[in-house]
Amino acid sequence: MNKALRTPVIAGNWKMNNTPDETKALIAEMKPLVAGADCKVVLCVPYIDLYAALEAAAGSDIEIGAENCHWAEKGAFTGEVSAKMLKAAGVPYVIIGHSERRQYFGETDITVRNRVRAALNEGLKIILCVGEMLAERKADMTAEIVSAQTEVALSGVTAEEMKNIIIAYEPVWAIGTGETATPEQAQEVCGMIRALIARLYNSEVADATVIQYGGSMNEKNAAELLAKPDIDGGLIGGASLVAEKFAVIVEAAGK
Repeated sequence: MNKALRTPVIAGNWKMNNTPDETKALIAEMKPLVAGADCKVVLCVPYIDLYAALEAAAGSDIEIGAENCHWAEKGAFTGEVSAKMLKAAGVPYVIIGHSERRQYFGETDITVRNRVRAALNEGLKIILCVGEMLAERKADMTAEIVSAQTEVALSGVTAEEMKNIIIAYEPVWAIGTGETATPEQAQEVCGMIRALIARLYNSEVADATVIQYGGSMNEKNAAELLAKPDIDGGLIGGASLVAEKFAVIVEAAGK
């Protein structure tokens, strides 16, 4: 698989952090640090911060994403936001299937698939999260779990639509714990995901699909992880809330 065929994507996942004013301030701090980056830079922010982020990032190398979207276009879903609403707001990216959505809010492989379909229908670019829990890794079920999550999420997705899909491998045991998969462990699973895409579609689609690692990538371990042949970027949590740390990761992705 030819890594040169893919442009790395470094995406920040702010989770439930930052007010609109804090959003503007942090993006203003980030803009000069990531200007001219040799990778795509995306910040996925809380719904309340989307307009502030879009305004602050305008004219820069930073693109904006949401952290989730609903599968329905509209309806009686109190507290939810649809893909159509995100598109209308001018938001190009959305995270779907993050482990925290699965773990705390009842997300399933089926609802992830439905959200993927809704986002694709609106032309959004998706960061699709997959990953195993610690017990599953210890039971040697990583390949089975990650493959199943990926296959279900991509069911009904065409080869052409795969151009709007980024897959983020996020081992649940390495998110917010300070634990990180070794570069070899991360590469093994990212490589497996790419091989699965080749089987589901073809080698051309697999070669073109960006696969991120998202389990506590930070400014200290990013370069080693990003050097692996099947790791094309990162979905960054805590380090995306500190401009200088995030910039180090962005720089590492361009090397």
